[in-house]
Amino acid sequence: MDTEALSAHWLRATRALVPGLALFDAHTHIGANDPDGFSQSPQQLRETLLEAEAVGCFVFPMHEPEGYRAANDMVIELAAQADCGMVAFCRVAPGREAPAEARRALRRGARGIKLHPRAERFTLDHPEVRELFELADERSLPLLIHAGRGIPALGEHVVRLAARFPNAPVILAHAGVCDLAWIWRAARELPNLLFDSSWWIPADLSALMQLVPPGQILFASDAPYGRTALTAAAQVRLALQAGWSDAQVRAFSSEQSLRLAAGQPPLVAGAALGERDQPQRLLLARVGALIQSGIYALLRGGESAEALALAELACAVPDELDDAPLFNALRALLEAARGAEAPTPQRRGALGPLILALALSATPDVPLPLVALPDQA
Repeated sequence: MDTEALSAHWLRATRALVPGLALFDAHTHIGANDPDGFSQSPQQLRETLLEAEAVGCFVFPMHEPEGYRAANDMVIELAAQADCGMVAFCRVAPGREAPAEARRALRRGARGIKLHPRAERFTLDHPEVRELFELADERSLPLLIHAGRGIPALGEHVVRLAARFPNAPVILAHAGVCDLAWIWRAARELPNLLFDSSWWIPADLSALMQLVPPGQILFASDAPYGRTALTAAAQVRLALQAGWSDAQVRAFSSEQSLRLAAGQPPLVAGAALGERDQPQRLLLARVGALIQSGIYALLRGGESAEALALAELACAVPDELDDAPLFNALRALLEAARGAEAPTPQRRGALGPLILALALSATPDVPLPLVALPDQA
């Protein structure tokens, strides 16, 4: 599987959909000590950004069980030396002198703060969290918070803090899925409450993109868990399927994050569009369900081959169907993802094509690339 060729192809296709599109990845990591086994070196992140022709990224340390001082310094030094627009966020752990470490890292050049309630096992009513919000509010610094899997709801605390500290842009990572059932309504009244899109399930991302104002959502890949170029191809399609304008997609893909990086107030990119009535395509829904099952298994180190093989078979629709070209594109991505049962690096390499395929199954109204897919043999 030539992942670089695949990424280049879909990046060209994505740029053709939205003239003037630029990419700024709002959620990336570096580190080698995360207990989950994932890692990313500074050079690997740089290569990922160059592959995507990205104009920059927010970058912070992966989980460091022994503390973040050295890791924060590494990120700050990387951002200072990099030639691809990296913006350093310091990561701190409440209960371990987080405000002092944040102030030290900000003096050294950090331009935002990252909190991870699941990894560091704290809640947002911790006294040091309030100190961090005060600091962010004083300096108009973005504060990015893990709001994905593995944690209880944190939204009530976030809403109170965002209302109390309106100069602090608060970014809920991973589409805020732990509280998305209701927090979209609060977000409409809190322009400093933002979300990043570092998530992979189309139903969640589509709900976010239709229920939250577009200007409050930032493109993000979660690298190294996601791949910037392929993630952008998936998420831009979902945004267009949701009914966003080209200008709203450009705000999402880079412009809003660049404003935050520069300390400027968020731009307004229109009101939430509201839920759209989109009839389900049954045969595409079958493929999507099978791909999602395969991804779940892959992420948990389990058996994914059977579900993905069934997904390929589900793409064998009659040629006369209007959606036949879309099924052909899906099948090509599934073929590119073969190797999901191989050792760890190959399993991770399969995620990008699979997540893009899942997005394709949910975006039948968005045009496909006019140029044929590269040879995946």
